[in-house]
Amino acid sequence: MDTSRFIQFFDDAIEPDHALLGGKCASLVSMTAAGMPVPPGFAVTTALYDTFIEQAGIAEQIRALLAGLDPEDTDQVDRVSARIRADICSRPVPAGLREQTLQAYQSLQSRFGSAVPVAVRSSATAEDLPNASFAGQQDTYLWLNDADTVLEHIRRCWASLYTSRAITYRLKNGIPDEGLSMAVAVQKMVNSKVSGVAITIDPTNGDRSKVTVDSSYGVGEMVVSGLVTPDNIVVDKVMLTIVTESVGDKHAELVPDSTMGTLVEREVDQERRSRRSLSDEELRSIVTMAKRAEKHYGCPQDIEWAFDSDLPDGNNLLLLQSRPETVWSTKAKQAPTASTTTAPAMAGFNIGSITATMLSRASA
Repeated sequence: MDTSRFIQFFDDAIEPDHALLGGKCASLVSMTAAGMPVPPGFAVTTALYDTFIEQAGIAEQIRALLAGLDPEDTDQVDRVSARIRADICSRPVPAGLREQTLQAYQSLQSRFGSAVPVAVRSSATAEDLPNASFAGQQDTYLWLNDADTVLEHIRRCWASLYTSRAITYRLKNGIPDEGLSMAVAVQKMVNSKVSGVAITIDPTNGDRSKVTVDSSYGVGEMVVSGLVTPDNIVVDKVMLTIVTESVGDKHAELVPDSTMGTLVEREVDQERRSRRSLSDEELRSIVTMAKRAEKHYGCPQDIEWAFDSDLPDGNNLLLLQSRPETVWSTKAKQAPTASTTTAPAMAGFNIGSITATMLSRASA
């Protein structure tokens, strides 16, 4: 057994192997190799997950439970989901797999002057594909502060491969469970003062000469989950000038509480709500980075970004994720339509996905 494939650091100069790393981790490895500002971390690979499932003796049981499942029968899907996730969360992880993960966590911590919190993020092999936006179907956990907690939440990420919504999504989109697997990213937590998403296209009309940015205060999950109405700015991709902007309410932010050692929701005062959360310089830097990601991948991108309070201003923009845009990119090629109207603020997102908002608009 090649145990060297169980743990892969993003900066190990490895190939971004989607089958081994899943969509998210493969993207993080690729962006790190391209010199983009990705927070350091490592992948608990699909090889480790597959070995756990095999040694736990539940692979055949999972296949049997999923066989013939009707995605319209929500009660049945919920029962199957609960059974599979309970098995994944209750079976012991072999000592050797656990030890390798602990060593990787300690190695990551040794890169910093003191202990830092981490994020634990699911990275399924079925996500971030060019023809399917799988964003939001598995779990992300933030601001984890010790090894045992990290190990527990890696297991929860594995189990989230079989949430009801993930099972239903795969069934309705014809994505087979055969060969499905889960890697997990363990990554330095970004102490975000401002964060959000950007897409290298105008999602209202598919105009590739624009970049659309949504931003708010604190950690970005409140933006991408639709819990706040962010600022929405459409920028000319070439001139880097603002085409339209709408200042969102931004009534709350997720920020770290050093006493509790976790993230807490805090109300944003009226003065900060009423002004844009990004300076012109910060906005230009986001658009420039988004363009760089688009050039790297060769297609329109949907990115997550954050400004880290722990880093000096001017050098604190970090790229958290970049995935293919999946709505306009899958349409038949046609000349882009110039934007002629003011784009409204975007308020509803699945985790990390502007495309979910576009779909909801289209059905409205």
